Amino acid sequence: MSFLKSFSLVIGFSVFASASQAAFCSDTGGRYEAWKAEMAAEARAEGVGQRGLAALMGTSYSSATIGADRNQRSFRYTLDKFMEVRGADTIVRQGKQRKAKNANLFAAIEQRYGVPAGVLVAIHGMETGFGGFMGDTNIVSAIATLTYDCRRSAFFRPHLIGALKLVDEGAITASTVGAKHGEWGHTQFLPGNALIYGVDGNGDGKVDLNNLTDAMASTANFLRQKGWRPGAGYQEGEPNFAVIQQWNAATVYQQAIAIMAKRIDG
Repeated sequence: MSFLKSFSLVIGFSVFASASQAAFCSDTGGRYEAWKAEMAAEARAEGVGQRGLAALMGTSYSSATIGADRNQRSFRYTLDKFMEVRGADTIVRQGKQRKAKNANLFAAIEQRYGVPAGVLVAIHGMETGFGGFMGDTNIVSAIATLTYDCRRSAFFRPHLIGALKLVDEGAITASTVGAKHGEWGHTQFLPGNALIYGVDGNGDGKVDLNNLTDAMASTANFLRQKGWRPGAGYQEGEPNFAVIQQWNAATVYQQAIAIMAKRIDG
């Protein structure tokens, strides 16, 4: 499970309800069903359609998500310990192989977005073990639970609206699974960011972050939109390191991605 991304959503994207509009929150699951009805009314007012609303009303309170949200120990490690625990050497070794195997894909992505393969491959390896495990939790239920929970309700609310709009669009369904915090696909996009930055990389007419090409292109698009400068460095102190910081809020994660990416790029 990756640490929560420090994504900042575009102003104007159904962001935060005012205090008078906001549905109540709770630290326990006891009022979840009542909260869904309040949240559905707000979502409808923000443009969510019938499929999205039905997905919300079909959610269940996710105790597993709450447990994961309270227990993210690896981000308290030193950099060396973090890289050891997360298998950095294995990610680099396999990452080099994957970069070579998909050379044309990564060359095309770099030409379009300016983001080198090493960065994308390192993120892919860190987030899901190169797609080996993309989650086992219902995305809409996870995001709804985190929005209902008082701890970070304001942060997750736009991602819930995003998830419901993704359901409306057919990008995901009410039963799509992802990570414990509702992240979706090979590189674990939170739904609000998938809605904004997701791109159809393989040209099949839809954005599917469980598809490798779409996921890699979307990750590169996110980084470019966040200020990635083609050709500039991405180690600490270099211009593009600040963009890597937009991907994940944990300092050890940011450092590890930069180090592994450099080793993969050679």
